[in-house]
Amino acid sequence: MVAVASRKMNCFSQRFRRTAPVLGSSKNELVPSKPPRRNGWSWPPQAFQVVGWLVYSYLTIVSFGIYIPLLPLPWKHVAYTLMGIAFIVHLFAHIAALTIDPADDSVRAKQSYSTPTPLFDRTKQPHVIHNLHCYLCDVNVGPKVKHCGVCNKCVEDFDHHCKWLNTCVGGRNYRYFFLALCSATIGVFLLIVVVLFVFIQHYLDPYSLRTAPQFADVSGNTTWLMFLPLAPIETSSAGLLILAFVTVMLSTACLLLLSHLLGFHLYLYHKGISTYDYVKLQRQKEAKKRDVEAGNGTRDAKTHKAPQNQEASVDCEPSLSQRSSSCRFDDKDLFTSRLSESICTELENFKKSADKENKFRYGTENPSENIARGIALRDINNWKPDNDEESQSATVKSVYSVPGVQDPLGSSIMTPDDI
Repeated sequence: MVAVASRKMNCFSQRFRRTAPVLGSSKNELVPSKPPRRNGWSWPPQAFQVVGWLVYSYLTIVSFGIYIPLLPLPWKHVAYTLMGIAFIVHLFAHIAALTIDPADDSVRAKQSYSTPTPLFDRTKQPHVIHNLHCYLCDVNVGPKVKHCGVCNKCVEDFDHHCKWLNTCVGGRNYRYFFLALCSATIGVFLLIVVVLFVFIQHYLDPYSLRTAPQFADVSGNTTWLMFLPLAPIETSSAGLLILAFVTVMLSTACLLLLSHLLGFHLYLYHKGISTYDYVKLQRQKEAKKRDVEAGNGTRDAKTHKAPQNQEASVDCEPSLSQRSSSCRFDDKDLFTSRLSESICTELENFKKSADKENKFRYGTENPSENIARGIALRDINNWKPDNDEESQSATVKSVYSVPGVQDPLGSSIMTPDDI
């Protein structure tokens, strides 16, 4: 029992901090804290970092051990010089970029990289850095300082977190990062040129590639030597060409990635912004684009509703005295629709009363009165609102005032007071 109780108490002795949820759904879930990373050598290494070192080692061995020794003079010395400078500069710049601690001065002066960061509660503070104070590092920082979630520390002049270096790129190591990028691009480009030259010369003039003294002891033109002049190893023409093809494909992929990254950072240098600023601007543009699309979608929805209102127009065609006449109202709102329905209802009522009256008179009416009544009926049937303002005013009057009665001899609305 004592052992179980001690293990339970050890669980509460761990340091925790509140971050975004890892397994649960609550954003206030407690997860174990981790100590900050000092630089790119901190354990564990990233997968991209391991791949980068393997590719660099492979290209170095292939270029200086296989293909450059096959070049004829004086191109051999030129290739050794140029590619040697590029690969050596990249090596030292790469090591400097991942060794330098990019953290802010206040963090480096206070931070102990062996202990976890203090507790951070998102319910109390919305952001890690608020009012130029980092609540995880517990230091005051500058306006260009950002807290990296991977390295778990504040970085001075933060640009981005590089997975190939396994550390952040900031103001203290950016120049070394840029130098490593430029040297890698130049070195890979020169390697592609050298391998392609050997590949083509193997078919056009293979004897120009066999100028080394060690080839004098080799019998046959299909046998080639690698790792000249220190440790010659024989290989076949097929093996040499297959290795050249693989090297060119890998170097081309690396060149595309490096040139794209180099061009991007040259663009950022021209604009005077960092990678973090660029990403933030892109997110703002995407947010504005979504807002515009949402606004267009709302206007489209309103436009689709308009035809439905038009379909609600009243169409009544009463026939008076065996003459077809119609009253049509293409209303645009609720008030006009009510007005149209009231007018058509009155016309139908008037038609019924007129038919009944004609049945009693048996056609003994005065012809002049019939003509006048027909003109009045035609004016009523063909009446339409002149504009939206007149229809709106008439509608307001019919809805908000006392219910009116249609004048059978005109197009006005009569109230009970007028009667």
